[in-house]
Amino acid sequence: MTLPTLKTGAVRANGLDFHYLEAGEGPLALCLHGFPDSPMTWRHILPALAAAGYRAVAPYMRGYAPTEVPSTPAYDGIVLASDANALHQALGGKDDAVLIGHDWGALAAYGAALMDPARWRRCVTLSVPPLPVFGQVAFDYAQIKRSFYFWFFQMKIAPAAVAANDLAFIDGIWADWSPGYDAREDLAYVKRCLGASENLAAALGYYWANISPQTFGIVVDPQPALAQPLLYLHGSRDGCIALSEKVVQAVPAYGASGSKAAIIANAGHFLTLEQPGPVTAQILDFIGQPGR
Repeated sequence: MTLPTLKTGAVRANGLDFHYLEAGEGPLALCLHGFPDSPMTWRHILPALAAAGYRAVAPYMRGYAPTEVPSTPAYDGIVLASDANALHQALGGKDDAVLIGHDWGALAAYGAALMDPARWRRCVTLSVPPLPVFGQVAFDYAQIKRSFYFWFFQMKIAPAAVAANDLAFIDGIWADWSPGYDAREDLAYVKRCLGASENLAAALGYYWANISPQTFGIVVDPQPALAQPLLYLHGSRDGCIALSEKVVQAVPAYGASGSKAAIIANAGHFLTLEQPGPVTAQILDFIGQPGR
């Protein structure tokens, strides 16, 4: 499949130089990737958003090359949410902007929408539900096995182990999380982002900052509902977080009226790549034409 050429750009936001891919003109549709990934995870979605009348922008997240690595490690949830809101401002977003996030990008999206709701008209998240919903399965034995990397990344050996053999650990993650999907093209993009030691340390820094062994699982303040309608999509074969239909249908309670959730059949964790047609249709139906 031949895809339209995506434009590249850079902008200063929240104290960092962010590089990004973009397509189209119109209201901002900000698309945030997760780990271990790159903005190319949106390569099927960006042209569709552009054709629908949006300016679709997918930044390289904080620390992912060629975006700048912060001089002092800063990757907690508040910082990630602040990045999204700062990008909204730097890119000229208005109150008709939509926010779309996958994996860590989903967590950043929840935080950004809660922190400054007037910036975002609608919110779409994929593969990582709101934390109270994840909490329904987080400590089941099967999910603990899937989440082994949470704990492994806390070890001092983790950066060296992940980097070994041309980042073979990341090859394994993609194979486990999206079984049966040929990720060779995507892995090449990811390794360009994380091949340097400082970029890999930045990506692992998200886990070091947000998944403390001392506090993980202790809920201090339950996540409130978003002020915006929320669409949540989850792959039926997700090898990272396995959610039943019943659990997925708990997500709309964390969005405003009109929120929805759906399981995408025959898709794993990287569902925008595995099933771009159904995912794009769900997103466009939910966010509608600009001005709607």
